[in-house]
Amino acid sequence: MTLPPKPGRLITFEGGEGAGKSTQVALLAEALRSRGVTVVTTREPGGSEGAEAIRALLVSGETSRWDGITEALLHFAARRDHLLRTVWPALERGEWVICDRFADSTLAYQGFGHGLSAETIGSLYRIAVGRFAPDLTLVLDLPVEDGLKRAGSRGGAEDRYERMGLGFHQRLRQGFLGIAADNPRRCAVIDAGQAPDIVHRAILATVEARLSPP
Repeated sequence: MTLPPKPGRLITFEGGEGAGKSTQVALLAEALRSRGVTVVTTREPGGSEGAEAIRALLVSGETSRWDGITEALLHFAARRDHLLRTVWPALERGEWVICDRFADSTLAYQGFGHGLSAETIGSLYRIAVGRFAPDLTLVLDLPVEDGLKRAGSRGGAEDRYERMGLGFHQRLRQGFLGIAADNPRRCAVIDAGQAPDIVHRAILATVEARLSPP
């Protein structure tokens, strides 16, 4: 698969439940817009009409409704539609895209969490995404118990993954840290256990160092 033109930049946020990704996506977008950068914020699963329809299947209902392979297929189907309809067009226009989760979440949740092999997930990635990858991935890290406590206080129907066992979430955390260690040029781990403004400053410093925005 050929790479789409990419004069823009793609920044992805990753991490376990309750890590504060949505808050930090909004803060980073505001900071970049104040510097004259055109920013699109989006999320996975979701970010396009088709992907949002698939999201509804994944984030609600019984925890056992899908096995790891089915979940991975659904995530990559949503991701493909999201890329085609939202991410790639924005990057072609020279815009910066900030995405709450991307393919690292599939490797962490369906791979480390549910035991699906990295080879299987890698094959699906090559089919759906090709050689395309984010310019920068910010992994928000905090202890599992703290994250689940934060997530539980939010309420809402999209809690299917939050209701999975503690061992699952511990595997997720180790998975994300392992992904970051294996991809140091793309990934940066941010301590998400601090106050939101402190986390934001650490994120902004990382973006400035890695991508040199205006």
